[in-house]
Amino acid sequence: MAFQRFEDLLGHGVEYGSHRDRTNTGFGNDERRQPEWERLGGNVGSGHPEALKHLISVRKSEDRGRVNLGWLESRHTFSFGEYRDPHHMGFRTLRVINEDRVQPGQGFGLHGHRNMEIISYIVEGSLAHRDSMGNGSVLTAGDVQRMTAGTGVQHSEMNASVEEPVHFLQIWILPEARGLQPGYEERHFAAEEKRGALRLICSRDAGQDALSIYQDVALYATVLEPGETLDHSLDPSRHAWVQVVVGNAAVNGQALYQGDGVAVSEETGLSLRATEPAEVIVFDLA
Repeated sequence: MAFQRFEDLLGHGVEYGSHRDRTNTGFGNDERRQPEWERLGGNVGSGHPEALKHLISVRKSEDRGRVNLGWLESRHTFSFGEYRDPHHMGFRTLRVINEDRVQPGQGFGLHGHRNMEIISYIVEGSLAHRDSMGNGSVLTAGDVQRMTAGTGVQHSEMNASVEEPVHFLQIWILPEARGLQPGYEERHFAAEEKRGALRLICSRDAGQDALSIYQDVALYATVLEPGETLDHSLDPSRHAWVQVVVGNAAVNGQALYQGDGVAVSEETGLSLRATEPAEVIVFDLA
């Protein structure tokens, strides 16, 4: 299988197996070049360039990168594949949030990754996963999968239904080290667990029966009714990214709509308020 590498873009050894239907190809392969975030005036520690200038920086849904292949409709919050925006290369160690909708019976054939923590968050429909570690399952709404690509893994992601599309978020987080042992976890988080509360989904110590991840990040999810509010304390030395998955909500008074995201820095907390039924995910980042 031929691989295309993202090392020039990410500064980490991430690979995709290419196939003719996929447009997510890399931008070159020169490990000696300065990593992209350093050329932009930051690094993994300083993160998103706009967040260096604004304490709260909104990423509007309509401004995201777009891919429409017929079988795949995808929106890229950060630079990915052929979509490249030097002002949106990621935020802290959060590198990718892709909102994917895949048509029935279609999907991503066997391809490879290295040195990345990959989270799939299923919003609607069913996604069939197979990988070179021997894992195979069908993920449905409420399921979350974490895969450590580490030294290298191959997998496929296909819509398990021949009738209904599947809607999911694919999230990439830079790992704390390269060359980790590949690993896999999945768990179902019922809506009742998330209703009116920030349910821990993924963290380094895997507390509260959450998934584990090799990075100093905590990922939470919540489901809110109109007018319902929720607060999250945030250490001023840390940062947050909030993504509206479904519905509309406000973050610290900033109105957000479905698909919007917001970077938050130098704040002591987050205040979420739903303006219609909403599902929101929150990244608490070093």
